[in-house]
Amino acid sequence: MWGVLLVLPALAMVALFFLYPLGLSAVSAFQGRDGGWTLANVVKAFELYSLDMAFTLAIVLLSSALVAVLSVAIGGYLTLGENRVAVTLLRWLYRWPLFIPFIVAAQMMRSFLAKNGLMNNLLIGGGVIEPLQAASLLDWRGVVVTFVWKQTPFVALMVAGAMASLDRSTIEAARDLGAGRLRILAEIVVPQVRPTLVVGLILSFVTMLSVMSVPMMINPNSPTMITVDMAYRINAHGDYGVANALGFVSYAMAGLVGWFYLRHGVRQGGAR
Repeated sequence: MWGVLLVLPALAMVALFFLYPLGLSAVSAFQGRDGGWTLANVVKAFELYSLDMAFTLAIVLLSSALVAVLSVAIGGYLTLGENRVAVTLLRWLYRWPLFIPFIVAAQMMRSFLAKNGLMNNLLIGGGVIEPLQAASLLDWRGVVVTFVWKQTPFVALMVAGAMASLDRSTIEAARDLGAGRLRILAEIVVPQVRPTLVVGLILSFVTMLSVMSVPMMINPNSPTMITVDMAYRINAHGDYGVANALGFVSYAMAGLVGWFYLRHGVRQGGAR
């Protein structure tokens, strides 16, 4: 009984701020303005925003893949790097974006990736490109860059911690046998931290899927992400039905990724 009482506040918070809005949104997606059950909202959402749905999924998957590569690279160098100064500097620098909100990151990238932004000015000043070659990255590329810059420290922190806790005897044995750092990372370290990496990527996938400020501020053109479409349906048309239908699609995307992870975890548990 005492255990139930201790867990009850947390369960109440989950039910009030997650389960209830989730259920209300899912029900509203299949209700018409007259309160009757209908598929019209879902059909309309796919007719108007099917391209944006595919664009959203592609952006988030691409960003997740780049986050995975950079996180493994950062964690691998922190674990296997031999230059102490570089390791210390990297450990100090890579966490900074972790504490910056998405809306602040989006505003920073608007100033950095614009045609007359800091990045192009540095390239022009360094003689890398001519002024006429400067191009704006405030499109899907800017969204990917912002997502990767913002989420890589989160996943890298988890991966680096998992790598640091590994038994180094296998790493030292591989080094004694002549294996290079890249081979050790790919064949010995990464397989052991794969569960942690997958958890971090799933959390990042869901986080990026729900962000509205980044695509709205960086990619004002069409196609855009469905979070922007949801805000547009509510603010411009007061159409909560289609907005909730788009939200239901995002729930399905996140749920599918979570299902793959749970299936993988159950298989590993059964194998053990």
